[in-house]
This record gives sequence, structure tokens and C-alpha cells, in this order.
Amino acid sequence: MYCLSSKRSVYLGNKSLRKKMDFVKLSHNAKNAVKIGSLCSVSYFAVYIARNILGAVTPQMVEAGFTEAYIGRMSSLFFVAYAVGQLINGAIGDKIKAKYMICAGLLGASIMNFLFTQFAATPAAATVVYSLTGYFLSMIYGPMTKVVSENTEPIHATRCSLGYTFASFFGSPGAGLLAATLVWQSVFAVSSAVLAVMAVTGFLFFTTFERQGIVKYGQYKAEKKGNVKVLLKHRIVKFAIISILTGVVRTSVVFWLPTYINQYLGFSAKTAASIFTVATLVISTTSFIAVFTYEKLGRDMDKTILLMFTNAAVFFMLTFLVKLPAVNIILIVVAIMSSNGAASMLWSRYCPSLRDTGMVSSATGFLDFLSYMSAATANLIFADAATTIGWGWLILVWFGLMIVGVVIALPYRKDSKICKI
Repeated sequence: MYCLSSKRSVYLGNKSLRKKMDFVKLSHNAKNAVKIGSLCSVSYFAVYIARNILGAVTPQMVEAGFTEAYIGRMSSLFFVAYAVGQLINGAIGDKIKAKYMICAGLLGASIMNFLFTQFAATPAAATVVYSLTGYFLSMIYGPMTKVVSENTEPIHATRCSLGYTFASFFGSPGAGLLAATLVWQSVFAVSSAVLAVMAVTGFLFFTTFERQGIVKYGQYKAEKKGNVKVLLKHRIVKFAIISILTGVVRTSVVFWLPTYINQYLGFSAKTAASIFTVATLVISTTSFIAVFTYEKLGRDMDKTILLMFTNAAVFFMLTFLVKLPAVNIILIVVAIMSSNGAASMLWSRYCPSLRDTGMVSSATGFLDFLSYMSAATANLIFADAATTIGWGWLILVWFGLMIVGVVIALPYRKDSKICKI
């Protein structure tokens, strides 16, 4: 009896020790994830301030003599450069250290952002410089997602992705706040300074993390053959379409929101900038709401995306029907939030789940390429459509896109490996 009791005590003691060791390891991994996620989130906040500045200052620039068509074309070429850059830099990001890609992108965008104010009155030069800003900014997201997914546990990767997804949404009100308090040239100058500071700070922190073993590279390798088949098994086609649909709303619709508030709802340019700040501040909470909904739905990504697209369709239709300015703003904000909720699932849940393929950066870059190419195309259309067919018909176009999203989001496969993670 004594021997059996002793063995049982040893077994229980070992089991308890293993639990403590697992807890310590989990705690250690969580702390490292917080460090990586915080650095990425702050860096991405700077990126999204830069990305949203032109949209935030558009009413000011129009008052200064620039036309909506000129700004629309420039923003479209920015998105094209950003999209093509995502495709190129996403693939490069699977081969080069994230530290170099991210920090070079931040510094290059800082320089181009500053030069834009010097060439704004010269359309050709301004367009080239602003497009280069887009290209440099495209060097960041793919490598960032890769470094997070490869150096954190899946649950922590989702939280990290949630952090910089939140930062991306929070960048819009940040740009709006700057536009509401400064002249448009100063807004670009401040953004340039923030990007430069983050480039230097990010390089120092990444170097420190590498030395501490928090960040390591090359832990997962892509298969030499059958890359396309691997991604097809992970439903890349479905999520590519979702990327296109949500890209139009989260990028192009939000870009034109200050102008929509100014022209369609009749507010002054300054008031429109202030409303845009508050509206996008509310929109920035979307990623948390999306993940909360995802958890409540049993971590079912298909159901979450379907619910988000359905809500977006309903609220865009209500935006078309209700003309009262205050209510209209609330409705369009909720519609944008709902579409962004589907986008949150794409970027925070789907992309990190591709870790084992070794192609996180490439796949993320490809999806972002589609997102911004669709936004660029939409910007060209919306710039002219706002003055030709009117804002009311544009709202119906956005409604139609969300209906397509509902159809695409239907769970055609019940045995998907990434449906519930």
C-alpha cells in the first residue's frame, strides 16, 4: 500500500509540476506576444494615419482649389501602387527579415509623405510621389503578419492581429483629428514625422527582440511544389472575394466619408472633419466586436462573416432610406462597421491560420493586393459617380456589394479545417 501510495504521490506531483511548467511557458509566450504585438500595433497605427490623411483633408483641399476628380485619381493611383506593392513585397517578405522590410517601408513613406506637400500643386509630380508613399507602406503588413504568426501561439497571434487591426481602424480618427485642428500641409508634415520616428524605434526594438530570442525567422518553410493547391485547400478563393468586397468599404467608402458628410448631408468642411473623427473612432472598435461575436458563435468564422455581411446590407439600405443627417451618419457608420467586421475575420483570423503553409506573407500580400486594387477601382468610379449619378445611387451600389458578400459567406463546406479554430 505504501509503495502504491508513494508512486501515486510521485505521479500526482509530476502532473502538478508539468501543469506549472506549462503555465510558466504559456505566461512567457504571452508576454513575448504582448511585446511583438504592441510594437506592430504602434507601427501600424502610424501607417494608417498616413493612409487616411488624404481622405481626411479632401474637404480642405477642395476649398483650396483642388478638384474631387484630381484627388480621386491621385488616391486611386496610391491604392494601385499599394496593391501592387503588397503583391511584390508580400512574396519578398517570406524571404527577408521583417525588421528590414517594415522599417524601410516606414522611412520611405515618411520621406514621400513630406515631399507630397512640396509638389501638391504639380499634378504629375504629386501623383508620382503620393503613389510611392503607397508602395513604401505596402512593405509592412505582410512581413508583420508573418513575424507575428511565426513567433506566437495561434491564440496569441489572433490577439496580436486584433491589436494592429484595431490600430488600423484607429488611424482614421487620428487622421481626422489632425485634419480638424491643422491645415492640410501641416497634417502631412506631422504624419511624416511620426513615420520617421517609428522607423527608427521599430528597428531598435526588433534588433533587441532578435537578440533576446523573442523574434526568430525561417521557422516555417513553404513547400517547393503545390503552393497553389495548399492555398486552395485553405479556401483562398472565397477569402479573396471577401477581401475585394470589404476592401471597397474599409478603404474607398471610408476615404470618401468626409466628402459624403460635407456634400450629401450638408455639413461644413471643418464640421465634416470633426464628425469623421468621431465616426472613425467608433469604427475603430469593430475588430473587438467582431472577435467577441466570433467567440460567442463558437469560433465559427463562416457564421461570423455571414452575420457581418448581412448586417452591412441591412444598414446600407437603411442609410439610403433615412435622410435625416444625424441618423444617416449613425446608419452608415454601423454599415461600415459591419463590413469591417468581416474584414477583421479575414485579417485577424484567416491570415494567421496559414502559418503552417510557410506562405503567410505571400498570401496576406496577395489578399491585400486584391483589397486595394478593388479600392483603387472603386475610388475612380466614386469620384465621378458622386457628381453624375449622385450619392444616393452610390449607397445602393454599396448595398449591392454587401449582398454579394452574403452569398459568398454562405458556408458551402461543413468540413473546413479553418471554419472553427
